[in-house]
Amino acid sequence: TQYSFKEVFGTHVLQKELFDVVAKPLVEDLIHGKNGLLFTYGVTGSGKTHTMTGSPGDGGLLPRCLDMIFNSIGPFQAKRFVFKLDDKNGVEVQCEVDALLERQKREAMPVPKTPSGKRQIDPEFADMINVRDHCKVEEVDEDNVYSVFVSYIEIYNNYIYDLLEEAPFEPIKPKWNSCNTPVRNGDFIPPQSKLLREDQNHNMYVTGCTEVEVKSTEEAFEVFWRGQKKRRIANTQLNRESSRSHSVFIIKLAQAPLDADGDNVLQEKEQITLSQLSLVDLAGSERTNRTKAEGSRLREAGNINQSLMTLRTCIEVLRENQMYGTNKMVPYRDSKLTHLFKNYFDGEGKVRMIVCVNPKAEDYEESLQVMRFAEMTQEVEVARPVDRPLCGLTPGRRFRNQAFREELSRRLEMRGGPINGETEEQSVSDVFLQNFPPLPSCELLDVNDDQTLPKLIEVLEKRHKLRQMLSEEFAKNVLAFKTMLQEFDSSVISKENYIQGKLSEKEKTIAGQKTEMERLEKKIKTLEYKIEILEKTATIYEEDKRNLQQELESKSQKLQRQASDKRRLEARLQGMVAETTMKWEKECERRVAAKQLEMQNKLWVKDEKLKQLKAIVTEPRTEKPERPSRERDREKPVQRSGSPPVPNTPPVRLRHRRSRSAGERWVDHKPPSNLPTETVMQPHVPHAITVAAASEKALAKCDKYMLTHQELASDGEIETKLIKGDVFKTRGGGQAVQFTEIETLKQESPTGRKRRSSPCNADPPEGAADSEWTDVETRCSVAVEMRAGSALGPGYEHHAQPK
Repeated sequence: TQYSFKEVFGTHVLQKELFDVVAKPLVEDLIHGKNGLLFTYGVTGSGKTHTMTGSPGDGGLLPRCLDMIFNSIGPFQAKRFVFKLDDKNGVEVQCEVDALLERQKREAMPVPKTPSGKRQIDPEFADMINVRDHCKVEEVDEDNVYSVFVSYIEIYNNYIYDLLEEAPFEPIKPKWNSCNTPVRNGDFIPPQSKLLREDQNHNMYVTGCTEVEVKSTEEAFEVFWRGQKKRRIANTQLNRESSRSHSVFIIKLAQAPLDADGDNVLQEKEQITLSQLSLVDLAGSERTNRTKAEGSRLREAGNINQSLMTLRTCIEVLRENQMYGTNKMVPYRDSKLTHLFKNYFDGEGKVRMIVCVNPKAEDYEESLQVMRFAEMTQEVEVARPVDRPLCGLTPGRRFRNQAFREELSRRLEMRGGPINGETEEQSVSDVFLQNFPPLPSCELLDVNDDQTLPKLIEVLEKRHKLRQMLSEEFAKNVLAFKTMLQEFDSSVISKENYIQGKLSEKEKTIAGQKTEMERLEKKIKTLEYKIEILEKTATIYEEDKRNLQQELESKSQKLQRQASDKRRLEARLQGMVAETTMKWEKECERRVAAKQLEMQNKLWVKDEKLKQLKAIVTEPRTEKPERPSRERDREKPVQRSGSPPVPNTPPVRLRHRRSRSAGERWVDHKPPSNLPTETVMQPHVPHAITVAAASEKALAKCDKYMLTHQELASDGEIETKLIKGDVFKTRGGGQAVQFTEIETLKQESPTGRKRRSSPCNADPPEGAADSEWTDVETRCSVAVEMRAGSALGPGYEHHAQPK
């Protein structure tokens, strides 16, 4: 079975390679104000928690994501409590004074809720966060300030619990006594499950969940590790530390732009961007017959499998709605897992899934189900989130403000004066007064002194004139500046009007383009739906085509078989016709020969009668004629004058008689018209099937054939012929017989008696005994008549005078 994925990693892949391909784009989107969801999915014991957390010396995806976030926003982080999360999944901005008061209040608390970043790192996880890659996002908005908040929850038996909630006496694992029963302790408070709510932007969040503001990778991972110790794990037959719940580590990044001076955070809630990255470690699907779970473990396994099945059902319904244009309701509320991440599947962020596969043969069936589901999720399209609005302030104001402060402090240090606003203003006034004429000494020592006052009056008059000149020049400058301001205002107003006109035109153009884009998107969806229908129709037609081709091939094969059967039948019929034709030709020849013999016999009888009549007429006798003796007949054999001539046949070449093995079987064909012969020698064939008529069934069982045929010989005796042949199969599926030899069984008189007709020339001896005279006519007073075509051979007809 083959499955296709966006990327496949081997068993020896490094955590950095996996992070660069899968998680790094999600961190970049987080810093750019977009949401992301990353979860691991697979069978129990396939390495999901290892992929997410990592191992000592080689951190997983979670510590690498935290390290990349703080490497990117490190110098641009806001002070603690400048951003404050509310209870409705929102964020507010506090001024510096409120943030300072909040920090002092938290520092005065006896037990700080947030871990201190200056504390020594726990050696238990120090190796996991010691990432030396220093990966960071290249394009970070330097005019924004950032704050990171983390929370950690788990979904256990379809209930949501806060793993960062401060509760006494370890509420996740209650105390047990030696009798294996829970200790009744009044201080023990069971953990309270949290509820899911929907904010004003229709995003799902966990109400009352602890969200901690962190300022470094170490501090964030310490919070994670504190919650990880509370997570539910158990020992099963397949995994020593099997996760019994779905854990969700949520990283929220709040960012807001600086004001125009680049000093403080802009106090506008609309300009605050809150993005979220959720790292989910799903519990593995498992079969209870393999884990041998019972009791609470069995209940946990049932809830885990049920939540994963709900996730699969939601993905399937989303895929069906997108592919076929339907509007089925997605059952998000059937499970807390799917209900929490409903917004991601509805288009509020990017979703990535890592499928962990264990190559063990025992996990083969579960791995097939996991990969089949994971391959199907690739066909679900999630809409991209909308970009955040621009604040409209001048970019680069943070660094310009810093440069201005540095330059101002440098110049003041060069002048040697204190660095404050009052002295600076005083020194400027002193410089301005130094331009006036110096005042003379105004001390009067003598009453008659008439020089000091006139000099003072002269200097004051000069100063007054200079002051009037400066005031007139100042009034002129003010008037000119007012004129310039009015001109500048008019030009600004005209430019604003021009810009507003251009903006309205651009907005109209953008609105028209949006309308056109919506129309094109609808058209694209319609065309995609039509293409899908056409692809399905083409698939159906191709299937029908394949079925018709298969049917055509089967019909053609059937026709070929029928044609071959027809050819075999034609060949068989031709053989039967040829055999029948030959048989009837032989029968006709036999009948013609029998008829000719019958006519010859009749002619011979007539000739005999005419001869006897002629002898009676020409030679009348008074005494009784002598009957020739048998001895004389033996000495002088007289050939019958009217018998048909025997043709001279060539000598028959004797055939070699083959040996018959004991395994040969014979078909003994004895027609019912044969007469029994009382001879001592009788045909005897072992292993024979005796039949009255040859049948295909009998021939199929044997390999030899024998036909018993009887006919009358020339001396009037019955001659039995055994016609033998070999049986073999024909191409048409039948049997044929090839005749090989003929054996003849004939009975003769031991005395060599000859039959004769009436003598023509020889006279019978006188005194011969009557008993020695023999003739056909004298011996037979009854005629034996055979019809042509009879089973006994050609016909013979004898006539004699009655005695």
